[in-house]
Formats: sequence, C-alpha cells, structure tokens
Amino acid sequence: MASIDLTIGVIFLMQMVLGIPGNFSLLCHHIILHFTGSRLRSTDLILKHLIVANSLVLLCKGVLQTMAVFGWKHIRSDFGCKLLFFLHRVGRGVFIGSICLLSVFQVVMISPWNSRCAALKVKTPKYIVPSIFLHWILQMLVNFIFPLHINGKWNDKNNANKKDFGYCSSIHPDKIQQSLSAALLSLPDVLCLGFMLWASSFMVFILYRHKHRVQHIRRTDSPTKFSPETRATKTILLLVSTFVYFYNLSSIFQLMMALFDYPSWFLVNITVILALYVPTVSPFLLMSCDYNVHRLYFAWIRNTKSPTIMRNV
Repeated sequence: MASIDLTIGVIFLMQMVLGIPGNFSLLCHHIILHFTGSRLRSTDLILKHLIVANSLVLLCKGVLQTMAVFGWKHIRSDFGCKLLFFLHRVGRGVFIGSICLLSVFQVVMISPWNSRCAALKVKTPKYIVPSIFLHWILQMLVNFIFPLHINGKWNDKNNANKKDFGYCSSIHPDKIQQSLSAALLSLPDVLCLGFMLWASSFMVFILYRHKHRVQHIRRTDSPTKFSPETRATKTILLLVSTFVYFYNLSSIFQLMMALFDYPSWFLVNITVILALYVPTVSPFLLMSCDYNVHRLYFAWIRNTKSPTIMRNV
C-alpha cells in the first residue's frame, strides 16, 4: 500500500472511530433523557433525527470507503450497492434538512415577542414532527433515481464506461440526463442552504442587539452568564457555519469529479473525507454545549466514585 493510500485510510479510520461512537453516545443520551422523565426541549426530536442521519452517512459511506481504501473493494450484489448509495443520499439529505430546521426553529424561539415571528412561537413546536417526517419522505422520493446507475464492481465487464467509487461503480449517463439529475438532487440542498444562511444572519443580529441592550445594565464586576437560549443559539451557529464551510468545499470537489469522466482515486477519497467531516464532529459540537450532557457526566462520575470512597472508609 502506498503512503498516500495509508494516510487516507488512517484519516477514514479516525473519522469512523470518532464519528460512530460519538453519534451513538449522543443518541443514547437523548434516549436516557426521554425515559428518565427529564424535561425535553423542542429541539431534541430534531437532534435525534440529525444523529440518525449522521449515522446513516457514516455507516453507508464512511465504513465502506474505509474498507475500500484498505483493499476490500467489492460488494457481491448490485442491490447492496444501490441500497447503500440510496441510504447514504437519504441520510445526507435529512442531515442537511435537520440543520436547516434546527436553525429556523431557533430563530423563531429567540425572536422578540414584538416581532413578526412572535405569532409562530406557540405554533412552531406543533409542526416539528410533521416537518421531519415530510423531509424523510421527500428525500426518499428525490433520491430514488440516484441508485439507478449504480452497480457492484464484482460483475463489471466493461470498465471503460464506468466511474469508480471504490467499492461500487456507476455507468456514465447521458450529459443532459446527468445535468437534470444533478439539478433535481441539488435543489433541496440549495433551498436548505439558503434558509440556513438567512436564519444564521438573523440569529447573529438578534444576539448582537441583545448584547448591546443588556450591556448598560450589567455590572462590570459581575460574571457574564449566558441563558440556555443563548448557548443553544451559539451552538447552532457553530454547527451551521461548520456545515456551510465544508459543504461548499465538498461541492467544489464534487464538481471536479463531475467534470472528469474518470476521476482519480485520490480525488474520490478527498471528496468523501470532506463530506464525512461534519457528521463526524457535529455530535461533539452539540455535546460540548449541552448542559444536560455535562450534568449526566458529573452524576456518573459521582456514582462511580461513591463505592470507591465507601470501600476506603
């Protein structure tokens, strides 16, 4: 194995080792909160679906791409390739939609009561569940056409007309068909990206105005304390900004892949690494700013230390 392939394999492996347990831990945290009767936030359901979508992306794309880098490049079924690509695309779309929904919902929640969004504060939580499931259905319908040209590499008889993705391959479609498919698949992402940028800009404006409003009544010697809404808003802004940066960077590499009929193996791997970055780090961004995670962690630490103290006594 060449040194560059080994380096890429190690990066993929690190993303899987961090991303899969991180998402699983955050999902377990939300499940524990649900069954322990803790007070749940309206955004918790959105976060659960975001974590599930993250897991689909990492399992259906990251794990197989890691195995392909280390030499296992064949799935023994065309159906397996089609299913994995379909689940990856659906998970990716739901992940983007969840971030969009999370940012728009947070804008409504932190907006002043005298603003135009005030009337939506009470109604918005009722629409979270229908919005999430509608987005799952929409992504399944939109991405249904994506796996039609995907095949397993084990039965490739004519590799001259195939684009290699590592463990699967695709037949080169007609240029017009390819352009129409790309436009259809990109439309939901572009709409969500626009809503995210609008929501992020509005959140920054609200936080900036709130900071200047309370600055003159805050004592200079008093410690700065952030409300739960402010912490949640800053977390969502961090998540959105990270996603937008790596989404644009990944889109550049995906455009380069589309321009080449036979993209290099290195270009394919770099594109996948960039696409997996946000699903890998997002659970840690969310956990680092979640008070409930810290509270459960310190409670677990106290419980583990108590038996040790009693034995020493």
